[in-house]
Amino acid sequence: MASGDRPGSLQDFVGATPDLVDHFFNETLSPHVSGRRTKAPVPLEWSNWRDEQRAWRETAILFDQSHHMPQMWVRGPDAFRFLNRIGVNSFSKFEPGKAKQFVGCSPSGHMIGECVIYYHEADAFELVSGMHFQNWIQFQAETCGQDVRIERDLATADNPGQRSKFRFGMDGPHAERVFRDVVEGAAPEIPFFNFRKVRIAGCDVVALRHGMAGHKGVELSGRYEDAEIVRAALLAAGRKHGLRAGGTIAYFSTGAESGWIGYPVPAVFTDEAMRPYREWLAADSWEVRVQLGGSYRAASIADYYVTPWDMGYDRLVNFDHDFIGREALQRMAGEKRRTAVSLVWNKDDLEGIFRSAFEPGLPAKQINYPIAHYAFQHHDMVQNGRGEMIGVSVYSAYSVNEREMIALAILDRDHAEPGTEVTLIWGEPDGGSRKPQVERHRQAAVRAVVAPKPYARTVQELKLATIDRSADGGRALASGR
Repeated sequence: MASGDRPGSLQDFVGATPDLVDHFFNETLSPHVSGRRTKAPVPLEWSNWRDEQRAWRETAILFDQSHHMPQMWVRGPDAFRFLNRIGVNSFSKFEPGKAKQFVGCSPSGHMIGECVIYYHEADAFELVSGMHFQNWIQFQAETCGQDVRIERDLATADNPGQRSKFRFGMDGPHAERVFRDVVEGAAPEIPFFNFRKVRIAGCDVVALRHGMAGHKGVELSGRYEDAEIVRAALLAAGRKHGLRAGGTIAYFSTGAESGWIGYPVPAVFTDEAMRPYREWLAADSWEVRVQLGGSYRAASIADYYVTPWDMGYDRLVNFDHDFIGREALQRMAGEKRRTAVSLVWNKDDLEGIFRSAFEPGLPAKQINYPIAHYAFQHHDMVQNGRGEMIGVSVYSAYSVNEREMIALAILDRDHAEPGTEVTLIWGEPDGGSRKPQVERHRQAAVRAVVAPKPYARTVQELKLATIDRSADGGRALASGR
């Protein structure tokens, strides 16, 4: 990732690009498999996305997460202290066998990214997902002077070799039955966001208690060479429990119910304190491939930055330790102006968007089912009854389980009460950008009602049940990383 390994740097790119918003709005393709075609060997659908969505509510679903998430190992005598200085989370109760959602900020207090972190043993941590955040952690490791070692395993689309580990996510009301049937010997009782080693079909597997559907889900990982053996054993054991294989479409639509917002615009482009990082980071990094879209087109890239509070991570921020961005977040603590919510689209307005394709004139931006958002970093304006902008919608998808189009949004707290009526502006200004997935269209106003995040009642109940028992895992229910 360092610019010494590749020509140019992020700073060179920023200096040569006078309007970052215009460039990211028109010229980039998403680096993530959720926003582009990929060679990763996971089909769009194993059966059909509707039945696959139903499976995580009615029976059980098995997702193959082996290809789209980067992984990083951080090892060394200073690893614990090093990571504790980077994350906003407290490590006071963090110990081997536990995992948590891990969030990092720039010195300005704005998010660079987040991931899931496994505490395997003293001096050994595994970080899963969050490419922007992993880049930042590698930079810190190479420049902090502490005794830490970094080992990276990039996502399949960016990886010239084979992944080191497989990763499967299994969830749904019958997932625990499948887990107990497939594990050799007695299946361990695993508290939420803790993990244990088990054996499946003769293979060593790490089982993390994790879920996105409100049930006792499990995330399973092990040697990549064992992937097909473990997968076959899971599907065989799950046949009598209604276990389905889930494809890419269903996987990336899970956020509508679970409430996870992934990959905000990383706060790395504008702050002078971030210049050394920009000079270190290569010009072909993911940061250079930010892809903006939606009805909100800001004047500055900094207008897209978010704080942990904007993302609904209030309980993750802990000032019991020194970390990057601490002073800035302390200054902001009394403000906390925005928070994350769900928005339920009005069905009549949704119908009008579809109907416009069959009427004379320029139609509204058409909606893909079930994943409606069409940019990796999507931002639609959300307005109050007076037409004033009160936030942004960043993700929209249809849930067959809820029979609703649900958006995840970041709104001013004064307008975030469930039941509040708002308006979402769907479609881009000026007829649309030059992104290849965006056809010429007109904007449309969509009425919506604010609802809790996560939206699905099963997920809400699991969150409330685990929030006191889990160090930080209760805020990381989704597996759509």
